[in-house]
Amino acid sequence: MESKKLNLIVFDLDYTLWPFWVDTHVTPPFQKNASGHIVDRNNRKIECYPEVSEVLNELHDEGYTLAVASRTSEIKGAKQLIQLFGWDKYFKYLEIFPGQKTKHFNNIKSQSGVQYNEMIFFDDESRNIVDVGGIGVTSILVTDGVNRKIVEEGIRRFARKK
Repeated sequence: MESKKLNLIVFDLDYTLWPFWVDTHVTPPFQKNASGHIVDRNNRKIECYPEVSEVLNELHDEGYTLAVASRTSEIKGAKQLIQLFGWDKYFKYLEIFPGQKTKHFNNIKSQSGVQYNEMIFFDDESRNIVDVGGIGVTSILVTDGVNRKIVEEGIRRFARKK
């Protein structure tokens, strides 16, 4: 019988960790300005959802393995933002490329050895929730960005499936 321990938490990026599409709403390259704010090429300030950095830090400190699964075509810009936000220390796996989310999860499973039923996934798109849920990953629809409440509810839903 396969274990149902939560071993891996996976996050989408656009409208899940930050409130924009990195391939259309902002303009790479990104950098930190003299004030320490992340800005795009047009000097527009770039921010993530308010609780994201704290939530990622807490999950990491609690020992969870974290990953990203994003379908964006702006791969370089997405990775640059992850680094500028300081999240690169949290994510062990980065699957960022256009295509079906199930391909991202197949890669994560192959790299990590973690079974689908030991993963949880947060995304803002219903089609991704359906696709990834269909392979056995506990999938949580995010409607207004990741925050502590939605992550706690997702972990409780995962536990109820045991």
